[in-house]
Amino acid sequence: MTLKDLAQHLGVSTASVSNAFNRPDQLSPKLREHILSEAQRLGYQGPDAKARSLRTGRSRIVAVILAESLTYSLNDAVASELLSGIAEVLDAQGHTLLLLSGRQTPAGVPGSASIADGFIVYGLMPSLRLIADLPPQRPLVAVDFDIEEHASVHVDNEPAAYAIARHAMGTRPRRPAVITLRLTEQPCNGRISPEHTLLPARRTITRARLDGYLRALAEHGFTREDVPMWNIEENTFDVCAPVIAEILDLPDEERPDLLLCLSDRIALTALTLAEARGLRVPEDLRLTGFDGIAEGQYRAPRLTTVRQDSVEKGRVAARMILGLAPPSSCLLNTELLIGETCP
Repeated sequence: MTLKDLAQHLGVSTASVSNAFNRPDQLSPKLREHILSEAQRLGYQGPDAKARSLRTGRSRIVAVILAESLTYSLNDAVASELLSGIAEVLDAQGHTLLLLSGRQTPAGVPGSASIADGFIVYGLMPSLRLIADLPPQRPLVAVDFDIEEHASVHVDNEPAAYAIARHAMGTRPRRPAVITLRLTEQPCNGRISPEHTLLPARRTITRARLDGYLRALAEHGFTREDVPMWNIEENTFDVCAPVIAEILDLPDEERPDLLLCLSDRIALTALTLAEARGLRVPEDLRLTGFDGIAEGQYRAPRLTTVRQDSVEKGRVAARMILGLAPPSSCLLNTELLIGETCP
């Protein structure tokens, strides 16, 4: 059975049958359900995707290139929320989501993605060569970093980091410290020294957040040299834990009493390890995070953090790729959440 056969059988136009499979927003739910149920009963599987792609030049596939492995990204609360927002828009428009990892070899990803109508690129890519090898005529949106001459989606990282650090300065710390995330050019899972080269602001949101922290600290008399910084290479408990342990096991006169953390995962790891050592939070150690993941708001003490709407970031990027919104540099607002870890 062909699309035309099914349309004649149902007494509807071929466009209606096509929309039922590919553009559900163009039909009433009742008509779409009727077409799909009859198609299933009669054994019609839908328009041939390859034929449609050849005919229209579009595959109705959007590729999302993730900076991390697929396993990590699907388990990470922030990345999974972003993907949920993208999928929501694609589902409504009858598009398919293709997930790719930037951890693949640069030569492997473009071949896998050549059929995609557009690309959403998320996070700090291990190699920018991968981006250069993508089909140049396809739309591309960068999320959480910038690619010249392409649309981007960010949250207000610097002002948000400034706001939370300024709140933390309400009780002046004796020894503030910052724990960053992938800030150095060369891998560094530990304390940052003057010999380390920091990534430029266009490559990583960490620089913007760090600038916000340092601006608030400077207003209270702390220079950059006064504030030690440690770097985390991967936003997971197992990678964070050795670095956090190094900090918390410093002698009392050296151990920070305020940790400004670049992510909630880092802050929650610090909270868990501090409690295991008998340190009181916030009496002995105050903590702030960034992201606003659910785990930080459900446990006690509740995390003081910045909430970003990662789902909406995904929606905005998907709308741009599909032409439902003009490609632009979009900046989303965040929300300061005051919890018990830094009241």
